Amino acid sequence: MVEIWLPYGRTEVSVRVPEENFRGTIEVKGDDPLENPAFHTRRSLQSPIGSKPLPSMVKTGEKAVLVIDDAARPAIVNDLIPPVISELVGAGLRPEDITILFGANMQGTTQIEQMSQVRGAEFANRVKILNHDYRSSVFLHVGDTSHGTKVFLNEVFVKADVKILVGNVALHPYVGYTGGRTGVLPGVSGEQTVLHNHSLIAHVNARPGVIDGNPISEDMTEAAELAKVDLIINAVLNRRGQIVRVFSGNLHEAFRSAFQTADNLFKVPCESKVDVAVVSPGGTPEDTTLCRSIQTVSYALNTVKDGGAIVLVAECSHGHGNQVFTEWMGKFDKPQQFEQEIARRFAIGGQYAYLLMKALEKARVYLVSTIPDYYVSNVFKMRPGRTATAALQTALRTIGKDSDVIVIPHGASTLPVHTEHGS
Repeated sequence: MVEIWLPYGRTEVSVRVPEENFRGTIEVKGDDPLENPAFHTRRSLQSPIGSKPLPSMVKTGEKAVLVIDDAARPAIVNDLIPPVISELVGAGLRPEDITILFGANMQGTTQIEQMSQVRGAEFANRVKILNHDYRSSVFLHVGDTSHGTKVFLNEVFVKADVKILVGNVALHPYVGYTGGRTGVLPGVSGEQTVLHNHSLIAHVNARPGVIDGNPISEDMTEAAELAKVDLIINAVLNRRGQIVRVFSGNLHEAFRSAFQTADNLFKVPCESKVDVAVVSPGGTPEDTTLCRSIQTVSYALNTVKDGGAIVLVAECSHGHGNQVFTEWMGKFDKPQQFEQEIARRFAIGGQYAYLLMKALEKARVYLVSTIPDYYVSNVFKMRPGRTATAALQTALRTIGKDSDVIVIPHGASTLPVHTEHGS
């Protein structure tokens, strides 16, 4: 037997794989963090990609808004925001004329801890800090995209003289990658705008790691263009949430450089697909809720044969994570039904149900978590497992005793790419 330890919440659990079935682990490439992220942030601001330096963008008396993408990790707040504020103040802005706007968080969590971290930085006790609410903030219509999305944006953001987007570039199951344009949509957008954009999820190119030809990503980019974004500051993080690279500059050029770096880091070439994948999102915070953990299944599917199995090892300490996700899973049985509902009346949370149902159409999914077995089986249509090893044993009995097995310990930041198909 080969024993492998997998992140699970704030601890680890083991999975024992028969040696004759084991085909190895899939891990991302080397990802050593920057020793001084703040220094690298300042340097990137002085030589931005495709735009003039930040100090030359502002004038005394103007107002600046820094949008922190809702997908941003603590390192973004700790290491990127303070040097940006210092640059703005050094260029002549008063701290009182700088607003930090935390983007819409669709999973309902708060940024209170992040806000306290910002206030601990130099000048930050005088900077305005706001939370964007995609339902109740005041919005202004700035135009429509070619996909028919009416772009309603937060009034504070629209009226600012200098608009800056701050976030991290990470894998996303249907946007391709977070970062850049996601600071505007969904970041500071209204509910109507977000819903119409996310209703494009059924498109074949709305998948992880795909930017070009992805209608959701392209729609977001058009919204950001309508918003007249001045500068983006994006970091690529490793699986431990540490900053690996920082990119500043033009909305298009800086983001493309950032996601190309993310491609090289997160996409792992594999020669062939396997019968069974055992995957952990990577522990807290990636496996905090089921809807968040389901995103990892979308990535693991890249390496599983049709009719195979995925053993998802995710604590889900905060339960399912979204009521619409739960309702849709209990209401629909086939992806086609989801697509009809998405076209008719998309709702935030429905995307997770759609992702899970698409996965279940291709593979058996076993879930090792704290969620009661009844809900795992009857609501979410997966197969519960008491332990990772027990779930794997059940999968092998079902799929076949000669099945190939791979293990993905940090699935939220790992996208298998198969050279045999060029995908």
